[in-house]
Amino acid sequence: MDKSATHDRRISEMTFASVYPLYLAKIVKKGRTEGELHQVLSWLTGYDKKKLQELIKAKVTFKTFFQQASLNPNAPLITGVICGYRVEEIENPLTQQVRYLDKLVDELAKGRKMEKILRGYE
Repeated sequence: MDKSATHDRRISEMTFASVYPLYLAKIVKKGRTEGELHQVLSWLTGYDKKKLQELIKAKVTFKTFFQQASLNPNAPLITGVICGYRVEEIENPLTQQVRYLDKLVDELAKGRKMEKILRGYE
């Protein structure tokens, strides 16, 4: 198995519940709110706060998290580099979706305006 296949498998098996507190700590440390994080998560996945809490409690993997999501049709507008990877060039769909989320959280933490983070949001 090549390095990228191992990386993709590791991401698919990671639980959303294990990463959510890290996302929250990152954005709160930079002066953003949990509500803003939920707004970003909802925009990308279609999940409301209640559903997010259910998924966290169930300790679903990222694979399940994104299989059940209604990915925003504007998600492909998320571009740039995150964790050393150019998001728009990632070939594995699940890995790309997780990196979309990472990129949005990163932009939130960097203080980017919400209307810029939520591409095409009306």
